[in-house]
Amino acid sequence: MERFFLFISIFIGLLVFLCLYRVVFGPGIFNRLIGASVIGTKTLTLLVLMGFIYKRIDMFVDISLVYALLNFIVTIAASKYFLRKGATR
Repeated sequence: MERFFLFISIFIGLLVFLCLYRVVFGPGIFNRLIGASVIGTKTLTLLVLMGFIYKRIDMFVDISLVYALLNFIVTIAASKYFLRKGATR
């Protein structure tokens, strides 16, 4: 079962690089912001999978919950900032 979780973790890590491409070369600021948010969400799943691999799911779930809250707050704050600034590109 650990091999399965390790394979899934590597696959999600590769998907992070696809989202990173969207963050770097996105057509607009909001596409880049959504790409960064998706990277944060994939990081959450990687943290939980690491908890399964290391058999410490309780600790990694706590860390991922804090990370999820920070990701959400930063995404909302950045989107409000760019809306008020009027940046579309």
